[in-house]
Amino acid sequence: MVIIPSPSQPKRRGLVVSLVVNVVLLVLVCGLALYAFMLNVDLGEVKRRLSKEVETRQQAERYLIETRNQLTDRLREIEQLKTQLANKETDVQRARETARPALPVLVGFRSSMLGQGLVAMIENTSDRYLTVVLAVRNPTLSTVKRFQLELAPRSSIDFGHLEGWQFASGDEVALFNDAFGALKLTVP
Repeated sequence: MVIIPSPSQPKRRGLVVSLVVNVVLLVLVCGLALYAFMLNVDLGEVKRRLSKEVETRQQAERYLIETRNQLTDRLREIEQLKTQLANKETDVQRARETARPALPVLVGFRSSMLGQGLVAMIENTSDRYLTVVLAVRNPTLSTVKRFQLELAPRSSIDFGHLEGWQFASGDEVALFNDAFGALKLTVP
């Protein structure tokens, strides 16, 4: 026995298949729409975080620029203060030198009797004993030496190679005493 399908059965089957396909397509479209909505929400969140990070970075850059400017200003102030301090120290030294009376000592030079360089003739012109520091520098050889001298009132001493220094033309000589200003000269 052969069953002959009725003409309405294939139409129903096509209708059922069509409905199933349409439902599947509708579910897919809804799923895609939900996925697109979730992507849009995630994209909005990422945009908000990114704009917040950009704003934070801009604030940090502004703060860094302000800090650099403040540092530059402070360094400039420090340099100005250093310059002022150096000027004040120089002014104080000048004031000390000018406030003290001149050292009552005369210095002259003569040739050594033994023929070795020059001899300094140091004369105390005051009526008191003086203890002075004699600082001698040879700029050519870059040598420096200091000596302590005791000068009797109204007396003169000779100082040369026998006492520790052979003077030559161009040597720088300085005599110091705490109560008087420094006496500086160059050997002729």
